[in-house]
Amino acid sequence: MKIRLLEEKDNKAMATIIRDILKAHHLDIPGTAYFDPYLDHLSGYYEGKADASYWVAVDEGDKILGGVGIAPFDPDKGICELQKLYVSPEARGLGVAKALMHEALEFASAYYTYCYLETMDQLKAANALYDRLGFEKRTSPLDGSEHGTMDTWYIKQLEPSTYKK
Repeated sequence: MKIRLLEEKDNKAMATIIRDILKAHHLDIPGTAYFDPYLDHLSGYYEGKADASYWVAVDEGDKILGGVGIAPFDPDKGICELQKLYVSPEARGLGVAKALMHEALEFASAYYTYCYLETMDQLKAANALYDRLGFEKRTSPLDGSEHGTMDTWYIKQLEPSTYKK
């Protein structure tokens, strides 16, 4: 497995993984990433934002196994958002999500003080990962949240990093 930046050629595969997972959990509803207008063009979306990136995990044949993004949430307060952490079903249990999270948090630490994320309580494996990585559960979303359907929110204070984009 290798972690690399998302490229334009990866957009369709990553959008398919995200939509398939959301659909499998009956989350193909408004207020989730399923309907994000830029979902089919993730590479352009992240390239167009300052202090933002999206990474994919690929196998030896360069097949997409999953991905994760970091983007500004409230830059004036030093807060980024962890976005779209999804791992294909066949790649689960292989450490893909943990490797993606490590890359994303290292990057985030170079630009931000806090990392925020929104998820659903029913996504038990993802919530367990966030807990293990030191995210603290919140009782409500931060102001400015775009995904009104989410029912679980986390934030983590980041350690300073020397990550180079």
